[in-house]
Amino acid sequence: MPPQPSPTCAHRFLHILLVEDDPGDAKRTIAALRDGRLRNQITHVENGLEAMDYLHRQGEYANAPRPDLILLDLHMPFMNGQEVLAEVKADPELLRIPVVMMTASEQEKDIMAAYNLHVNSYVVKPVDVDQFIGAVRSIEHFWFTVVKLPAA
Repeated sequence: MPPQPSPTCAHRFLHILLVEDDPGDAKRTIAALRDGRLRNQITHVENGLEAMDYLHRQGEYANAPRPDLILLDLHMPFMNGQEVLAEVKADPELLRIPVVMMTASEQEKDIMAAYNLHVNSYVVKPVDVDQFIGAVRSIEHFWFTVVKLPAA
């Protein structure tokens, strides 16, 4: 039997903000989320500045919905994932949004820095495509089926 969304999520689309500058990783992540068992809406932005505009509902994102989950890459141009994470967790309007750092970096300094900034989880992107898809689906299952999130 496929996993079912928690009762609070069952009757609405779940909104995921994907902050990823690598087109291939973004495409694989979106495909894995769309093929999953849960109803979700995915917004993809390519860098940290766009992510902050989206989260603060500025410019073209003035009517953006508040995401239920942020999937955040670490190494990006203009504003990196640590800087985005720091801003999100310092903002009372945003700090309860779960942030998953999803990155290729296995460096202990990057992992420690992310947790020091209150990341909700840190996932190293697998190189193997099937493992990558499995990791994305595990994230989706955990955050939208196992965990009880606050109402938007």
